[in-house]
Amino acid sequence: MRIDFFKYHGNGNDFIILDNRMNLFIPEGSMIAALCDRHFGIGADGLMLLEKKDGFDFSLRYYNSDGFESTMCGNGGRCMAAFAYSLGIFVKKTRFSAIDGPHEAEILAMDDRGFMVRLKMRDTSPGLQFPDGYFIDTGSPHFVKFVPSVDHVDVTVEGRVLRNDRRFAPGGCNVNFVESSSAGLTVRTYERGVENETLSCGTGVTASALIKASLDKNNSGSYPVNTRGGQFTVRFMQSGRQFTEVFLEGPAVFVFKGEISI
Repeated sequence: MRIDFFKYHGNGNDFIILDNRMNLFIPEGSMIAALCDRHFGIGADGLMLLEKKDGFDFSLRYYNSDGFESTMCGNGGRCMAAFAYSLGIFVKKTRFSAIDGPHEAEILAMDDRGFMVRLKMRDTSPGLQFPDGYFIDTGSPHFVKFVPSVDHVDVTVEGRVLRNDRRFAPGGCNVNFVESSSAGLTVRTYERGVENETLSCGTGVTASALIKASLDKNNSGSYPVNTRGGQFTVRFMQSGRQFTEVFLEGPAVFVFKGEISI
């Protein structure tokens, strides 16, 4: 069987997207890992399926490059919204389903370089505080560690150790190293399932901004966040320890379309 695929990225976090509304593609772990392989496949941090779901414009199923279905992906959600828009599934705003529940997205702008997309994230609150950092679930579990300079962190080595720390067993967590300055936040993320640093992580950027807001007692505002792949804005409302109206804004860029034999 030959199928069309679409390659998108959100600030360097890249994805293979398949339109699976006819349920022709049966996800299988080794096949997904092979498609995501950067040497022998298409190459991507993950693969996403756009599917039908009653009561929503569409549903999103996300698989990491290791072939396993994973938790919510913020960059993936924005890229999927851009893809669904390009298919004519919605006009400006959409409501879709993901593994962590319903989400809303809005196309803020578009040009020949891609889309600017605002994605509504789940309500959440910070979890456990540790001597070396903070835990929070923003649709995916994240450990947030503040450092003087992200450029002086060996993200692959230190991230892998923390990702497998027994505190986060059995599933482990994503790990964010965060540098704070007057210009905003700079974040580098080690992602489980990819088992490496990615150029950006949407749920990680959101996690880092919300932890910073809880420390700053910033009840209603936003943070600019810079990653190696590009810039984001995280907006939120905070009441006590609860964050609501959490939005992740950033680009979603179409890279290319192709066809592959399965």
